[in-house]
Amino acid sequence: MSDKTVEALGALSKALETTERARGALYAFHQLTGTADFQIGDAVRLLREAGHDDEADLVEREILGRNVIPGHWTFQIIEAYNQTYHRPFTDLEQRLVHDLAQGRDHLYEAELKQSRRPTGGTPQDTHRHAAS
Repeated sequence: MSDKTVEALGALSKALETTERARGALYAFHQLTGTADFQIGDAVRLLREAGHDDEADLVEREILGRNVIPGHWTFQIIEAYNQTYHRPFTDLEQRLVHDLAQGRDHLYEAELKQSRRPTGGTPQDTHRHAAS
């Protein structure tokens, strides 16, 4: 396999890893927004307990359980991202790795690992500390 093919598959793999980080950010957004919504529910309850029913009604009506974008809660954004972008990208990357690299993942990283290992050393010898 050519070096350019290995490099191209490495770039594609790196891009896919970046989408994994993006998905993580979406899940963080989802969890933080959900937590905020439950906290809003607590605020509504506390407003009622404090005798502020009109204000509790206002918060409940205007914010509690509200869509974060028109027609969507955060879980629906994640579902759409997964279905529309992440799964097709994952499937395509796997297909190219299968077709061009006989299913061997991370060839670029494997070559990098091999080039960075000391010759004749054992795997334990490759753990160097900054103070060494």
